[in-house]
Amino acid sequence: MILKTEGIVLKAFDLRETSRIAVFFTKEYGKVSGVLKGIRKDHKKFGSSVDRFSVNDIVYYQYRNSDLHLISHCDLKAFFYPVRQDLKKSLAASYVLELVNLLVPPEEKNGDIYRLMIDFLSSLETAKDPGLLVHFFQIKVLSCSGFKPHLDTCLKCGRMITQQARFSLKEGGLVCLGCAPSDVTLEPISPAAVSSIIYAEKNDWPTCLRLKLDGSVKKELKYVLNNFLVFHLGRKIKSEKYLR
Repeated sequence: MILKTEGIVLKAFDLRETSRIAVFFTKEYGKVSGVLKGIRKDHKKFGSSVDRFSVNDIVYYQYRNSDLHLISHCDLKAFFYPVRQDLKKSLAASYVLELVNLLVPPEEKNGDIYRLMIDFLSSLETAKDPGLLVHFFQIKVLSCSGFKPHLDTCLKCGRMITQQARFSLKEGGLVCLGCAPSDVTLEPISPAAVSSIIYAEKNDWPTCLRLKLDGSVKKELKYVLNNFLVFHLGRKIKSEKYLR
């Protein structure tokens, strides 16, 4: 079956002497892996060099009995030059690519995550605080992928939480201090950090970008969100260590 779609390059690597394998997160078909035969031998064969986090129009032959398909056409649509020219922005983009690649199963459509990635990369071009955009992306991609944390009430007693609480990485939500006075496995989290997560969950991307956070809340979000993702993915995100 021949399919055409738009996709963001999550990663790419060489295959033998002349070809490359690229992993795209596509608009219509989710995460798709494909071979671009001869791309390294004849650079004019494709309209793109499949650089990471570039957006491309692709045409591919979908094999029924394989997760690796044949890419016959690949034309560049967006390259995000300002992101590539700034180290912090480039590292932020790399983190998001790795996160999506780990979080999303192959060939499972998720239009919300695709639009979120486009919004993130577009905003990153002019962002003054790339780390803050990463936190917003983490919050929203968790919601889009079914890992949305439980933040309204205590997981143990069901009561509304309005003050200081702790966050359970294992259960994915808040536990009030009355239910977990001495549980060292729970992470402290302030009402301001909880409110920021809820705000990002409920609002669209442009509205999220108007939210201002102080340094202490950013530090909390980084610690809680990174550890929550690592716990549920079952592995560390390699590029996270470069985000400061």
